[in-house]
Amino acid sequence: MPNLSSLTEVVLRFLLAAALGAGIGYQRERAGKAAGMRTHILVSSGAALFTLVSIYGFSGGEADISRVAAGVVLGVGFIGAGVILRGAREEEVAGLTTAATIWVTAAIGLAAGAGMYLVSVIATAIITGILVLPKIRG
Repeated sequence: MPNLSSLTEVVLRFLLAAALGAGIGYQRERAGKAAGMRTHILVSSGAALFTLVSIYGFSGGEADISRVAAGVVLGVGFIGAGVILRGAREEEVAGLTTAATIWVTAAIGLAAGAGMYLVSVIATAIITGILVLPKIRG
């Protein structure tokens, strides 16, 4: 169990992940997408929680947090595949951006959970900027 200063750090990391997920989710909700703020908060927070548990939850043993990260990436990939399949109609593919957004939101949660504050904030800003760019149709 982490001490009080570590506990503060854990809570800060978790709250940052939730806030960054909310930021991306807010943009998706405003764009009228099915996966909105709650979904992105849950994905980012879940990824952060898995990371925090792997760092602080297995004291006394060697914890391999890279395994946890790989598991999160794989699990979120299945969610993304479901989004793409659900969105596909006839011959067009739909849901790719939503699936990618969920995937990158999990990565941001992993980064926040690992204490990579600046990286997770900058990544969120870049991703949100990309999402507000207009679609270019050929």
